[in-house]
Amino acid sequence: MFLDNIDKISSILFLLIGSVYLRVLLQAVGQTWIKTIAHTSTLMLLPILTYVITSVISGNIALSLGMVGALSIVRFRNPVRSPLELSVYFGAITMGIAVSVSSKWLILLIGSITLVCIVLYLLNKINKFFSQTPFFISSFSEGNAMSTLMIVAKSELNNLNNHEDLKSKTFNNEQTTYIFASSDFKKLQNLEKSINLNNKIISSQLNK
Repeated sequence: MFLDNIDKISSILFLLIGSVYLRVLLQAVGQTWIKTIAHTSTLMLLPILTYVITSVISGNIALSLGMVGALSIVRFRNPVRSPLELSVYFGAITMGIAVSVSSKWLILLIGSITLVCIVLYLLNKINKFFSQTPFFISSFSEGNAMSTLMIVAKSELNNLNNHEDLKSKTFNNEQTTYIFASSDFKKLQNLEKSINLNNKIISSQLNK
C-alpha cells in the first residue's frame, strides 16, 4: 500500500516542506503575524487539504459539482488583517492544486514567490540608499505588532535620516518630524535614549 501511494506521500511531503519554507520566508521579510500557531498551522494544512480535495474530485464530474456546491456555503468569518494575509491563504490553496497536477508547478510557484520577495527587498534597499527613505510605508492594520516612535527636532539629524526603521519624515514650521516603526520595542527605546541628550530634539513620543 505504501509503494502504491508513494507519489501521493511524496506530494504531501513536498507541500509540508514548501509550507515551512514559505513561513520562514514571510518571517524573514518582517511579517511577524505568521509566527502565531494559528497562522502557521493554517499555512501548513491548507495546501494538503486542497491537494486531497483536488485529487478526490479530479476524475468525477458529478462529485466535482457537488463539492463546489458544498464548499460554496462555507464562509471565511475570521477577519483578514491585510491583503498579504489573504494572498498567503490563496497561495497555500494554489500550492495544493499545483502539486495535484505536477510537483514541477509547486517548485515553480515557490521559486516565483521567493523571486518576488527578493525583488521587494532590493527595491527597498536601493530606494533607501538613494533617497534615504524606505520604498514602503508601514500600515499599522496589517497584523504586525508595531511600536512607534515620533521625534520632533529643530533640524534634520543625519543619524536619524539613515535609520533603518524610519517610516516618514516631514517638515513643518522649521521643524523636522521623524516617525519610526518597529516590532522590536526595545530597539526604539534605545533609539529614544540615544537622542535625548541632543539639544536639537524638541520632543519624543514612544508608543507600544
